[in-house]
Amino acid sequence: MRLVPALLLSCVLVAPALAGAQTRRAPARRPAPAAQPKVEAPEMKCPTPLGSGVTTKREFCDVLTGRNPADGIIIPLPPHRGDVTLTFDLHNRHTYSEEQMKDKRSAFARYTAIVGALTADNTLISRAVVQSEFRTAKDLVDRISGGAGPAGVKAVAPTGTESIRIVIPEAENEVSILGEKLTVERADGTQTYSAEGRPIAIISNVMISYRPAPPKPAPKAPARSTPRRPGR
Repeated sequence: MRLVPALLLSCVLVAPALAGAQTRRAPARRPAPAAQPKVEAPEMKCPTPLGSGVTTKREFCDVLTGRNPADGIIIPLPPHRGDVTLTFDLHNRHTYSEEQMKDKRSAFARYTAIVGALTADNTLISRAVVQSEFRTAKDLVDRISGGAGPAGVKAVAPTGTESIRIVIPEAENEVSILGEKLTVERADGTQTYSAEGRPIAIISNVMISYRPAPPKPAPKAPARSTPRRPGR
């Protein structure tokens, strides 16, 4: 009969220890840290490059009106996780003339250009607008090198600057910039241009910000089968 209390006492002592052992869990694995966002200039495909700025050294690209995304400025996006942020400077397009500058009235122009950012299947992501006035040469953002004039610059130059920020959905691999409409107001009247293939604006300083997609796991090597011995 003395064995019964001893057994009961041993069960009482062992039970808490077992209960404590059962409640101990392996520490949870911490999720891998998210990749840091990268900011870089994409390998942009510009159908009609305008040229390099004399002062800023930027590369300027004409934006053409159109309806087919393949005809626009194509900006490919690297493999990414999450949305991609696209930024660029949008400028109006002015043809500068020293002769015209002698008449202050005819030199004045107010430009309003509208461009769109589209997916490869022609879905509009966002629109961007730049509006600016030109009165004197000081209103030019820069002069473009490679012209036939005495100073070696082109007559066409960017004027006005609007900083544009567009969020591209994660599923997209590229974006196209196409012109929609240009309105020009002068002292002698207002004109609107929307015919396809016409340069109506200029972009520069194109950048993308994104989180790189994680690398794909290496494929597993196929298991080698053990050759069977003759007679078995």
